[in-house]
Amino acid sequence: MKTLLLNPPSFPNFDGGASSRWPATREIASFWYPVWLAYPAGLIPNSRLLDAPSHGVTPEETVEIAKDYEFTVIFTSTPGFKNEIRLAEMMKEVNPNLKIALVGPPVTVEPEKSLQVSSVSDFVARKEFDYSVAEFASGKKLEDIQGISFRQNGGIVHNPDRPRIEDLDSLPFAVDVYKRDLDITRYNVPFLLNPYIAFYTSRGCPALCTFCLWPQTISGHAWRIRSSENVAAEVKRALELFPNIKEIFFDDDTFAWGKNRVLDICQKLKPLKFTWSCTSRVHTDYETLKAMKEAGCRLMIVGFESGDQMVLDNIKKGATAEQGVEFMKNCKRLGLAVHGDFIVGLPGETKESIQRSIRYAEQLDCETIQVSIAHAYPGTEFDSYLKKNNYYTDDAMTDELGHQLPNIEYPGLSRKEIVEAVEYFYDRYYFRPRIVYRILRRAMFNNNDRRRLYKEAKEYLQLRARRKRFVRAQAAP
Repeated sequence: MKTLLLNPPSFPNFDGGASSRWPATREIASFWYPVWLAYPAGLIPNSRLLDAPSHGVTPEETVEIAKDYEFTVIFTSTPGFKNEIRLAEMMKEVNPNLKIALVGPPVTVEPEKSLQVSSVSDFVARKEFDYSVAEFASGKKLEDIQGISFRQNGGIVHNPDRPRIEDLDSLPFAVDVYKRDLDITRYNVPFLLNPYIAFYTSRGCPALCTFCLWPQTISGHAWRIRSSENVAAEVKRALELFPNIKEIFFDDDTFAWGKNRVLDICQKLKPLKFTWSCTSRVHTDYETLKAMKEAGCRLMIVGFESGDQMVLDNIKKGATAEQGVEFMKNCKRLGLAVHGDFIVGLPGETKESIQRSIRYAEQLDCETIQVSIAHAYPGTEFDSYLKKNNYYTDDAMTDELGHQLPNIEYPGLSRKEIVEAVEYFYDRYYFRPRIVYRILRRAMFNNNDRRRLYKEAKEYLQLRARRKRFVRAQAAP
């Protein structure tokens, strides 16, 4: 079947989570590659991957494009689900014969509810959906496809789960799909070198962080890996297809687990002489970091989350604040940049623990940081914790533009105080003289950095003004 794999337009500058990044509109416009959709796009002949958010494709334009297809796969997100269902209905109105499958975390966690909210979809594919949608596109009957749920005779049928994909080397290269369907200049992340390319080298995550969406919904905790040879082969392919890219980002935790494998991958990557970045964890030791640096690693995204050990224990982070300090010392010694992620509002959070996190972030002194509002997505242990303790409010998890708003309150920590804390965290961190100097020094000698800094500052200040209005509204009698 002629198939459209769609990361749908939802909120402005909202990329929806078709990669494994945080599924919300960010403080500064950032677009990650729709990696989850790239693999089935490579499996299905005569298909197209349409990443509407990054390419500025409107809902109306998406509907027009879908007129020419027989089957569309729509990646869904919890914040944007209503918008995505409405878009699917618009597509069906214009093309009644269009078959529609919904994939992503919300439909994995609540397949029956997802099918009941609207009759527009023909089925939902749970968890890893690569082969489920490929089989449907090839003509296989719904009742014969593992891992899907669909309507039948007035009820909902849930076929048995599809086994996890163990042979990741058998999947197509995501970069071939990017070359065919995407404009890589549309992808921009403030702390990465642009243009960049991103793909996965593994699936699953052994960590048990209670808030993390992906291993608890789509990929599972079982860690499955591509061979070092296969990873190096895709890197070579990317460098051939996109000779002007500045960086490759490995968009998974492959450099956080399995030291021997990391060393083996680094050995394969080193002769290729290219710059790359990745995610990692604070337990990565000096020897491993040194091998990564020598193989071309420039930057790591690291989830420190909190500087309060009780909070880290509550979320089952499996790491200590002291490990984070030692990790950063090693990174600075080797000249590795770190983008640190922190979250305000995790279980056990108090005004005092937030202050500890701010002091901790200042001590770590990462190149850049992101401070998120804690969100508990359906299907996570964090979600169950909030429900059990009645910490949820009846408020929306985002504003009308998809930016995070807290929908939780703890004893002694209100929604207003959570938002105030995020802004205070950023202020304390970035308005230190040496950080201001570091940013301005970099921009002083690079025209692209200057333009980007201006754009990012403008976007952040606009969001800051929105958050201040939220705080004032919460304080009003």
